[in-house]
Amino acid sequence: MKMTRERLLYDLYVAFYSARKGKGKRSYVLKWEKDMKANMEALCDDLITRRYQPLPSKCFIVEYPKKREIFAAMFRDRIVHHLYFNYTHQLFEQTFIQDSYSCIKGRGTHYGIERIEGMCRRESRNWQRKCYALHLDIRGYFMHIVRSRLLDIAVALLRKMAEHRVPRSICANTVQWKDLLDMDFVIWLTEVIVMLDPKQNCVIVGEPSSWNGLDKAKSLLQQPDGRGLPIGNLTSQLFSNVYLNVLDQYVKRELKCKYYGRYVDDALIIGTDKEALIDMAFKIRNFLVSELGLELHMGKLEISQVHNGIEFLGNYIRPWRKYLSHDSISRIEQKVGELDLNHPMRVVRSVNSYLGIMRHTASYRVAKRLFMREGFLRIGVFNRDMTKFIPKRKYFKHLKSHL
Repeated sequence: MKMTRERLLYDLYVAFYSARKGKGKRSYVLKWEKDMKANMEALCDDLITRRYQPLPSKCFIVEYPKKREIFAAMFRDRIVHHLYFNYTHQLFEQTFIQDSYSCIKGRGTHYGIERIEGMCRRESRNWQRKCYALHLDIRGYFMHIVRSRLLDIAVALLRKMAEHRVPRSICANTVQWKDLLDMDFVIWLTEVIVMLDPKQNCVIVGEPSSWNGLDKAKSLLQQPDGRGLPIGNLTSQLFSNVYLNVLDQYVKRELKCKYYGRYVDDALIIGTDKEALIDMAFKIRNFLVSELGLELHMGKLEISQVHNGIEFLGNYIRPWRKYLSHDSISRIEQKVGELDLNHPMRVVRSVNSYLGIMRHTASYRVAKRLFMREGFLRIGVFNRDMTKFIPKRKYFKHLKSHL
């Protein structure tokens, strides 16, 4: 069904409110809203006539939680990213394996940790049998994606789904439209987004010294033309799963691996045969090079015994219990040290968010060490198992509307 201007404009407003969420007071959002109707109609016209081209991005470095190079799209383009995501994410996700954990609703870090823990228990027969975990990491994953290959993979999946005549009400949040998704429009937009060269005319924010110490493999500015997706875009997160879905299918269908899970470029395979895992690692390395133009980070390739504990997604999984990893504790400790106790509302929200992370692991002693301090106890009290921070009565009136 051919896309009409009326329904595209409606979908753009849905996408706008998704892109605006949590950023309503930002200057670029306020500027867009100042002339909302004209801006939305101009963007709609550019898309419906297929004149749309993304604007140059801003490139900068962030230091936390680790040094990364970020390309931030303009707000106009972020609206288009949300539009595309609304149209396609459920289509793509139907093709993903159950143990692809990143950027999928209901399949986040806690889900991934629980799945990996369950795999360890099943393969070790409830921790009674020796088994191993093969840790895999792809070197500079986002920066080395071959965009032309990604486009072929994405378009092939979309064309396959088009054969099933997918209703738009399934793919987007626009449930009152009952006609079919305009797959030609979606495929055109896929090409526009995927084949964009983020380096072209990008605006560098910050001093050149900010890039000191950043691995060249993790800098898009250092990559040859035709490679890399910008970290920071919603569509990049979606396409990263689309690209590595090829690897997931190979591991599950060709290598017949039963216990396998992946979060972005970090993957684990659980098995009892150490030699078979080593052989599998070499097969995966060759597959990545030949099919996807990627390479394993051999310095991070590791086979560890499950009974000694395995680290995954900021947790340390051991028989019968889980702990926060040392890196996770260090990051939380750093952030706790930066809290301003003169703003109790922010302190209570922050402390409860950290306790919410810790409650999934055996972290009572860590929580006690971090938070049982005079400054925090002046603001509130902790429940018995250190899973909740309750403000004192004099702060409660101001806090209840924020919690």
